[in-house]
Amino acid sequence: LRCVLLGYRNTSLHSTSSRSMASKTPVGFIGLGNMGSPMAKNLLKHGYPVIATDVFPESCKELQDLGAQILDCPAEVADKADRIITMLPSSPNVIEVYNGPNGILKKVKKGTLLIDSSTIDPSVSKEMAVAAEKMGAVFMDAPVSGGVGAANLAKLTFMVGGVEEEFTAAKELLGSMGANVVYCGPVGTGQAAKICNNMLLAIGMIGTAETMNLGIRLGLDPKLLAKILNMSSGRCWSSDTYNPVPGVMEGVPSANNYQGGFGTTLMAKDLGLAQDSATNTKTPVLLGSLAHQIYRMMCARGYAGKDFSSVFQFLREEEGQ
Repeated sequence: LRCVLLGYRNTSLHSTSSRSMASKTPVGFIGLGNMGSPMAKNLLKHGYPVIATDVFPESCKELQDLGAQILDCPAEVADKADRIITMLPSSPNVIEVYNGPNGILKKVKKGTLLIDSSTIDPSVSKEMAVAAEKMGAVFMDAPVSGGVGAANLAKLTFMVGGVEEEFTAAKELLGSMGANVVYCGPVGTGQAAKICNNMLLAIGMIGTAETMNLGIRLGLDPKLLAKILNMSSGRCWSSDTYNPVPGVMEGVPSANNYQGGFGTTLMAKDLGLAQDSATNTKTPVLLGSLAHQIYRMMCARGYAGKDFSSVFQFLREEEGQ
């Protein structure tokens, strides 16, 4: 699980000044995976005491060594912190962490601010907000963009959905982990923005991989081709920041056998969310649907644990390379 719980307010009428005075009170963080761990570390760097948990105890050790308090379950975190951030892989994980037998809502304090940075179905975010409200807490969805690199550098973009009056409190915490914190509207709109972003990211990565592969087959040096693309109209994030071709860039998953980064299985999951949303809104997403099929096929062919940029390797192998 990757979950970060943030409980913030002692009462729903706290003033901005009293919030600021309490800024260094403990922050709960649930979910210490590839994204959650560096996010929690950045909270520690900014002086926030962190109380954390994860279903995998080994994920907690590094954070514990840096001074975080580690507890056994989300309910225990909720008992100790009134600002909680959750960073989890999928909708079922979020439901379990909030509503499960040892979930946050079993021990949540009135006035707690709950911020979920997972990428999940917007309808689940709305369900969690209703459940939190019944307990006197406030739930906001705040999925992120930028990947592990941005998480390490505290340069993530947070897309926040929830009650606008709570945004200032959320922004203070999220600003310790990201460069951009954007208010999107009511609960669920942060997820909507993230789903749209990741659909475009997947399409762009597949397009970059196909383009690079074609250029290599035509005899172009991949570094030269990437340089030309990045000074031309085809430039995109997948070409200039996260190139999928091994040897073109350093410090990206393609330079490390596609290890780390954003897993293919997670991209397939996010594209499934986009597909469901498109179906529900009767929106045509032709390339989004094709991208979904490609990433699902990759999961079935042994790429599930590799970074999503491994679509380049997948295309090469499909051609018999």
